[in-house]
Amino acid sequence: VQLQASGGGLVQAGGSLRLSCAVKGGSLDDLSVAWFRQPPDLGRYWISNIRSSDGRIDYADSIKGRATMSTNAARTTVFLEMRDLKPGDTAVYYCAADFGTAKYGTAWYSRAGEYLYWGQGTQVTVSS
Repeated sequence: VQLQASGGGLVQAGGSLRLSCAVKGGSLDDLSVAWFRQPPDLGRYWISNIRSSDGRIDYADSIKGRATMSTNAARTTVFLEMRDLKPGDTAVYYCAADFGTAKYGTAWYSRAGEYLYWGQGTQVTVSS
């Protein structure tokens, strides 16, 4: 499985961006996909995921109401559209995927260590 993240850039506060994560070598019917972000000098934080089991999408409180996660019709790409961007959204954004084999419950979806496959990251910088 390979993931290719793209769509980052420099945007003014209040603006919008759509991040893309192209998924190759696996099906979104089997792979759960998540977005994480890593602000400068900080750790990697979960912000959203879509479950392969039921299609449920969850968001972290930090972006809830300002973001929409979706897939394309062919289910080969996952998008994260973010609106009303703030300087605090500045980070490298990563998409990650996992088959979820032998993973139970729901807590694992938000844990970076549970994902086997990672994209290379795309920088989002929000200027004030």
